[in-house]
Order: sequence, then C-alpha cells, then structure tokens
Amino acid sequence: MPKRKAAIAVGGVAALGAAALLLPNANASQDNDQASGAAGTAKTLKAADASNLAAQLQKALGDALAGSYYDSGKQQLVVNVVNGDKNVIVQARKAGAAVRQVANSTSELKAAARTLKTRATMPGTAWAVDPRSNKVVVTADSTVTGAKWDRLQSTVRGLGGDMATLKKSAGTFKTFVSGGDAIFSQVQGGQVRCSLGFNVTASDGSPAFLTAGHCGVAAKDWSDSQNGQPVATVDQATFPGNDFSLVKYNDAGTQAPSEVNVGNGQTVQIKQAADATVGSTVFRMGSTTGLHNGQVTGLDATVNFQSETDPGGVDTVNGLIQTNVCAEAGDSGGSLFTQDGGAVGLTSGGSGDCTSGGETFFQPVTAALQATGATLGDGGNGAGAGAGDQAGAADPSASAGDQAGAGDQAGAGDQAGAGDQAGAGDQAGGDQIGGGADPSATAGDQSGADQGGAADQSGTGDQSGAGAGTGDQTGTASGHGGSSRG
Repeated sequence: MPKRKAAIAVGGVAALGAAALLLPNANASQDNDQASGAAGTAKTLKAADASNLAAQLQKALGDALAGSYYDSGKQQLVVNVVNGDKNVIVQARKAGAAVRQVANSTSELKAAARTLKTRATMPGTAWAVDPRSNKVVVTADSTVTGAKWDRLQSTVRGLGGDMATLKKSAGTFKTFVSGGDAIFSQVQGGQVRCSLGFNVTASDGSPAFLTAGHCGVAAKDWSDSQNGQPVATVDQATFPGNDFSLVKYNDAGTQAPSEVNVGNGQTVQIKQAADATVGSTVFRMGSTTGLHNGQVTGLDATVNFQSETDPGGVDTVNGLIQTNVCAEAGDSGGSLFTQDGGAVGLTSGGSGDCTSGGETFFQPVTAALQATGATLGDGGNGAGAGAGDQAGAADPSASAGDQAGAGDQAGAGDQAGAGDQAGAGDQAGGDQIGGGADPSATAGDQSGADQGGAADQSGTGDQSGAGAGTGDQTGTASGHGGSSRG
C-alpha cells in the first residue's frame, strides 16, 4: 500500500438528517454567554465547554458531586449535590454551573452498581447511573425472561425505587460485527467486517487506527476491500473488560488523516480526544448505516453480552458510554465524535437497529489512547494523495467554543442539541477505508432523516468487568449475515 491515504470512517452514505447538523453554521457560536455574570449565575455553555467544566469540577470536588449533565435546552451544565454542601455549591456556581439538590450520593450509587454486579451479571443486562434521575437505570434485553427476569427484578426492587429503576429493551444486546463495507478479515468459516474508528499514531511513530476490541480479537489481519490483501495488522486488542484495538498499517508510509468521512463530500477534522457528557449530542459513523446522531445518556456503563465461545458464559464490558444513537451489524469499531472535532468513542454494541432505535454503547477513546499509548493526529493532517478526503468539506469545527463559561477551552467535548437517531434505512454503499476511492461517493445516498426526540436513558455506574469469550462471529463469504456478535 505505497503511500496510500487511509481515509477514515468508513463507508457509507451519511444520513441526511444527521448530515444537515454538520453544516458549518450548525455550530455557530452562542452570543448569549454570561461570562461576566456575577458568581452564582449559571453560564450559557456549548456542550464542549460544559464537558470540560464538568471534568474540572469532578477533579476538584470528587465524590462531593453526585454527577452532572448538560441541559441542552438551557445550555447549562447541571451539577448534582447532596446534603446542601455549601462549599461545593459555592464552587460549582462560581465556575458557572447550575446546582441541583439530589438524594443519592456518588458512593451510594456506586454501591448499588456493585450489588448489581454481584447479583445481576447475566447475558442481556446493562446498567448505568443517570444523573438526571439520580438513579441507577437497569436495562434488560429481550432474552432476559423467566427466572432471570424474576431475579433481576427482585434485585432492583431490593435497591429501592428511589435508587434504581428497571426497563426492558426490545432488542438483544450484541456487538455489531458484520454488515456494510469497511475493514474486512477472512476467518475460519467466513468473513468478519467491522468499521474503522479513528486514525492515530502508535507510540513507535507508525500509522495506525483504533477499532473495537472484539474486532481485533476476532481477526489479526485486516483489508480495506472485501477480497483484498491485508493492509493492517492488530497490534493490541482488549475484549472483554474493555473493547478497543490498535491496528497498525503494514506500510509505514501510509498517510492516515485525522478526519472522519461523513459522506456527501464532507469530512470532520478530528482535533483531540473528548470526554462524553450526559445530555450532549454526538455523531456516529459506521460502515453499515452511515451517519446518525443522538444523545449521550450514560457514562461508565456496564454491559453483559452473551458469550459465543461459552454458551453459558457472559462477556462483560465496563466503562462504556451509553447513547440513544442507533447502530447495526458492521458498525462495530466505528467512530463516535462531536461536531467540533472531538473523538469520543468506538462503537461496541447494543440493542435495536436504525429503524426501531435502541441503546448503543461505546468504548471511550480517551481510555483506549491511554491504554495503547497512541495519539490522535497525523503528519499530513489529511493532505496528500488519495481522493478520499474530499475538498471543500467545510470544517464544522470551525466555530469552536468561544463563549464563556468556566474559563475553559474549546474544542473538545460533545455538543448541544438533542435529537435521537432514527433510522430510516440509510446504509452505506460500497466503499471502504484505505483506498484511493472517495469513501463518500457511494451508491444511492440514503434515506432519511434521523433524529427525532430524545428519549433518554441511563447514566453512569461503575462496575467491573469480567466475562470471557470473544464474541466474534463469522459472517458469510459476502460479509453480510453471519452470526453477528462481534
């Protein structure tokens, strides 16, 4: 692959509704900042700045905070405080956050999550703390029935209605391997297909990319075309527990631009890794379903996938970002990012599809970078050969984060707005990463519109992870179908 440009994010055609939100003026700066307001006045913040402020307050105040979230309607960061701690309230308000009194502390919510880990670790369950309800939200997929459902229901009831809630998901929690065009690998029994997440530079300076861990566990060598020769080799892969892989390009001269191709001639320049914030809007690009957007609904989520290597086993993954963005088989490993160029997550798995919706979980990019030693960015930053990096795609990040708010910075986190995903069959055409062909120029641009309202769900909980197995799958020779678990 001589000096070939590895275009990022795979594939397909962007969903029109989500793509519309990526126009340059969609991230216009907010002039209503209350930067000079008196202490105690909650500042108007873009989601990126709210994310940074949340991280600063968490670092400064620790478990004295009981979580925080972004109120996209008021454009404010809301901080939860227990027992009217005046020092915490003063510091939070002085920094520009709105303060809300809640009943459950961080330690109490973490204790509830530990109880769930002990009593409810079974395939088809997930939980996270929702800072908006100040409760642990437990989700069971369609496979949790009979005695398992009774056990789960009893555990949640034992935590108390003021501490935990239980809901059902119509689909099945699974990892999203197989399905569209992206990165391919031949394995015994068929073909595995995943999506490239973000191009990075490995710790030794070589070009590489991040994708899902269950993809890297499933196969070692990856190609940029369905029947092509391998162009990259897995260097590190972690699944279960976490869900990320570092895959190095075989040609050290590969130009790997730090951008996401979102279809229709547009790219988003990826400038930094960003932490997710509950309530903020994020975009997901995947090889099967293209571009979709929705909201972050939880952090530090635990998901228990059914193990495919052990019929009675469970693959537990921890520390995930929970969203209401849809995804389908083949989207595994694809990029979750913010409008202003923050790399947020790698698609892990979930339930539902892009017709009916559902929950989708993502490996945080910040954790993957820290574990692998890789860094975002590239030497050419998108310049150079290869038609894959469409010109003129106005950089939606250009409006960055001016405004006020916590003396912080711009750029990073997630952005405002609500909007779920949707779904209407928008799927990818036949492009794939890494080639010279324009990854956005695929067939039949897709349908319709995404987003719609924002059903929120869970939030964040800590927990540990265990589970065995790799959850990978084998597809058919065409890359479609197959048992999509990975």
